[in-house]
Amino acid sequence: MMDGIPRLGHGFRFQWEPAQNCHVLLYPEGMIKLNQSAGEILVRCDGQRDVAAIIANLEAAFSTRDLRPDVETFIAMAVDKRWLRLESATA
Repeated sequence: MMDGIPRLGHGFRFQWEPAQNCHVLLYPEGMIKLNQSAGEILVRCDGQRDVAAIIANLEAAFSTRDLRPDVETFIAMAVDKRWLRLESATA
């Protein structure tokens, strides 16, 4: 189980891009166009909720269960790419 509070990495800005009709991550060198699932996860990575709360919120919003493996895999990939950073929930 992944712990921590994900927040946007330094140098990235997350926003809805009407011209692309999707969420994007902007950074000095360019833009990353996100699919709907990635956008739904990142919109919840507000620096306030821990990973468990994000998963619970997604499962409630989409009336589904068992999203933990997919959400944790995405967050781990996003941390590896420095899109997100995980902060201690006890800090």
